[in-house]
Amino acid sequence: MGFGSYDESEQQEVEADFDDDDAVQSSESEHDGTIEFENGASSDELLDRLQEIKDDDED
Repeated sequence: MGFGSYDESEQQEVEADFDDDDAVQSSESEHDGTIEFENGASSDELLDRLQEIKDDDED
């Protein structure tokens, strides 16, 4: 059998018995807050850098 070929006999069936009570509730991890990040660059500097990145991707 070559690399990447599929052999159904190698597959295993797994019994998945999950209850809703065991599931993670996303509402338990809600966070109402803010985050601030100061990188020291001005908006113009960031926009110039973005344009440089876009120009490099086009080449």
